[in-house]
Amino acid sequence: MQASAAAPAPRVVSTRDQLGFLAMTFGMFMAILDIQIVSSSLSEIQAGLSASADEISWIQTSYLIAEVVMIPLSGILGRLLSTRVLYTLSAAGFTLMSLACAFASNIESMIVFRALQGFLGGAMIPTVFATSYALFPRERQAGVSVMIGLVATMAPTLGPTLGGYLTQAFSWHWLFLINVVPGILVASLVWTCLDIDRGDRSLLRGFDLPGLLLMACFLGALEYVMEEGPRDDWFEDETILVLAIVAAVSGLGFFSRVLTYEQPIVELRAFRDRNFAIGSIYSFIIGIGLYGAVYITPLFLARVRGLNSLQIGEIMAVTGAFQFMSAPIAGMLSKKLDLRIMLTLGLGMFGTGVYLNSLLTHESDFWELFLPQAIRGLSLMLCFIPVNAIAFGTLRPDQLKNASGLYNLMRNLGGAIGLAAINTVLTDRFALHLSRLADSVTWSRPGIPDWLDGMAAQLGAAMPEEAAQRAALKILDGIVQREAFVMTFSDCLMIMAGVFAAALLLMPLVRRPRMAGGGGH
Repeated sequence: MQASAAAPAPRVVSTRDQLGFLAMTFGMFMAILDIQIVSSSLSEIQAGLSASADEISWIQTSYLIAEVVMIPLSGILGRLLSTRVLYTLSAAGFTLMSLACAFASNIESMIVFRALQGFLGGAMIPTVFATSYALFPRERQAGVSVMIGLVATMAPTLGPTLGGYLTQAFSWHWLFLINVVPGILVASLVWTCLDIDRGDRSLLRGFDLPGLLLMACFLGALEYVMEEGPRDDWFEDETILVLAIVAAVSGLGFFSRVLTYEQPIVELRAFRDRNFAIGSIYSFIIGIGLYGAVYITPLFLARVRGLNSLQIGEIMAVTGAFQFMSAPIAGMLSKKLDLRIMLTLGLGMFGTGVYLNSLLTHESDFWELFLPQAIRGLSLMLCFIPVNAIAFGTLRPDQLKNASGLYNLMRNLGGAIGLAAINTVLTDRFALHLSRLADSVTWSRPGIPDWLDGMAAQLGAAMPEEAAQRAALKILDGIVQREAFVMTFSDCLMIMAGVFAAALLLMPLVRRPRMAGGGGH
């Protein structure tokens, strides 16, 4: 068995293989991009579909829930169908559902199409990671890891920028139509160019359908609770409470089934490998930072600065530009430096960038945010490349497909749980700061009556005296709320920086992976 598992190692990678793998990587870019591409244009989609504020959030939630279910399932589907068949079906289904989303006539059909888009496209993400380690020899994996890392981290960074541009220049329909032609090309190239394994239909015998249903209930309910909990006061909402119970019960059933069934739907034994387990924890933490920073910065710019989606996209593009510039540097360092040192440097820089980002004022704009975003962009590749190698570098080839699904699931769960925590912190800290500021801004405080009288006098030229006084009070209330928002966003970013600082404590437990620097290949 060991010999057969190691047999693909000497394979010569042809031009057709490389073209097929390049197409796979671009497909992964589209699937990750679609998580964030609609985030800056939800208000336009809401108007176009006549949806309520509560309903429109499901455009994001339905995609994420469905994708989270598919990612760990992709391991057994890849072994059952083969990499080529699974990826082609995934890319074709993702493309078809993108077209359906563009022509959705109401919010109900949009939610269904988005869920199918996320589910079908979800297999593209882990399949690329597994294929890179199965297809390319060890001496080329550093360069391949640079490309995958750049694509996987650039996609969520570019999502709001590209989405804002497409919506402003054309219409929200193009957020989905942009996938159609590339999706057809990706599916065609993978089908014709990449053929690295064969499907094993014998896996259908004893297929763990109860395990699949338990996993879908567990991950779907958990994702819903994490996404919707902060908006609905967590367990004060009956739906959240019921689904939290469903997640807990189905989670216990799922883990019990996986650990006792002879042919489980997801193989958890990869977590016995210490490097893979720690690498997955780091993937979870990077997911918090990657999706959290892309979420919180546009939110600050929209709520406090009042910028539109295109202006926000231009500011967010700084991270992507520096990330792109750092790719060759990160690739070179991964060949010469111990990857544990490289990851320590990356996590430290990301935490520093987020900390600098937390030093906000209500006037923070492009240049105030430039340095924090530049540091964050430079750090992403220094995190992503070594953490991939640490997670996969000590696994056997026959473990890669399944482990890739688990690894990518951890990043997505990190994003989901991180966003839930961010929204909870935003809600709680805003209430706290608003209460404290409101208590300090009273008639008895020196300067406040004079400020209100001066503002009312300025407004008095355009309106009656009583109306001017009310308007002055409203302006003061707006200033108090604005400053409470600024302090809240600062707190949230500070906590995120603390998470990355704490992550460094795990580094002494990491063993040197195979793809290590200094001749470790």
